[in-house]
Amino acid sequence: MDKFDVAFFTASCDTPETNKRYAEALKLDYPILSDPEKKTARAYGVVTDERPVPFRWTFIIGTDGKVLHVDKQVSAKTHGADLVKKLKELGVKSK
Repeated sequence: MDKFDVAFFTASCDTPETNKRYAEALKLDYPILSDPEKKTARAYGVVTDERPVPFRWTFIIGTDGKVLHVDKQVSAKTHGADLVKKLKELGVKSK
């Protein structure tokens, strides 16, 4: 199995308290960032005036802070494999 030297997290427009309960219930091993005012979600385009509920997109961001790729067609069934493939395509080093 490929292992990449990456950090990952999820972002949510829910409150920190809600996200904490969710993470504990699912025993997640990664952080959930909270954006209840939707400022960051708007900046990334996942929330708009026409779409107040966030799109479930995945952003791959380089160490320089630049967005390398945005997956707007996330499939829960294949997302892990899709990410591995895209990280390889982008030349992200594996461990």
